[in-house]
Amino acid sequence: MKILVPVKRVVDYNVKVRVKPDESGVDLANVKMSMNPFCEIAIEEAIRLREGGTASEIIVVSVGEQAAQETIRTGLAMGADRGILVKSDAALEPLGIAKILKAVIEAEQVDLVILGKQAIDGDNNQTGQMLAALLGWSQGTFASDLKIAGEKIDVTREIDGGLQTISLKMPAIITTDLRLNEPRYASLPNIMKAKKKPIDIKELSEYGVDASPRLEILKVAEPASREAGVVVESVAELVDKLKNEAGVF
Repeated sequence: MKILVPVKRVVDYNVKVRVKPDESGVDLANVKMSMNPFCEIAIEEAIRLREGGTASEIIVVSVGEQAAQETIRTGLAMGADRGILVKSDAALEPLGIAKILKAVIEAEQVDLVILGKQAIDGDNNQTGQMLAALLGWSQGTFASDLKIAGEKIDVTREIDGGLQTISLKMPAIITTDLRLNEPRYASLPNIMKAKKKPIDIKELSEYGVDASPRLEILKVAEPASREAGVVVESVAELVDKLKNEAGVF
C-alpha cells in the first residue's frame, strides 16, 4: 500500500501572530515556521501503518514556496520515504490545494491519503473533504482511531454525541484528529538520513490545474482586547451582576 501525506508549513503554534499594519494579512516576516501539528499526526499514523506491515511507501507532499522543503524534510526525518514539493508562491485556497493533490494522487497511484483535519492558520477544515469529492473516494474525517483489514478501513471518528465507527472501502481519504496518536520526535540519525532522501520539485503548471483564488480577503484585524474584570464583595453581588449586567440568567 502506498500512502500519501499532504503537509503544510504554518506559523509555529508557540508564536503570537501579528497583523500587518495595512490589515491585509498576517505578518510573516522573521516568524518561526513549522509543520502544522495535525500534519505531524498524519505522518505518525502513516509510519505506524508501515511499521505494522500494512504500508510499503510513505510520500510526503507540500504545496507552497521553496521554504516548504524544510517541512517536507521534517516528515522525512520522522520516517517518510520521499517527498514532493509543488512550488507556488501564491496563497492557495483549500479547493486549489485539493485539485493539486488530486493530480499528484493520480500521478503517483496512491492507495490511501492521510492528512490533518485542518491547518492551524486558516482553520478551514475543507481540503480533505473537497479532495474526497473530487476523487470520488471514501472519506473518514476527525479520525481518533484507525484499523485496516484487507481492503477495508474502520475509522472511529469524534462527533458531537460521542464516537462513531464507520467502515470504508479503499481507496480512501482520512483526516486526523488530535487523539489519533502522539507524533514521535525525529532522532538525530534520522534527521541526517533525511538529508539524503529525495524531494521531487514540481511546478504548479506541470499539473495543469486551475488553482486561482475564488475568495477575496477584505480585512484581517486583531481580536478585540479583553476588558478588565471586577472584584465583587459577596456572592449576592456576583449573582446580581451576572443577572443584570451579563444577562446569564
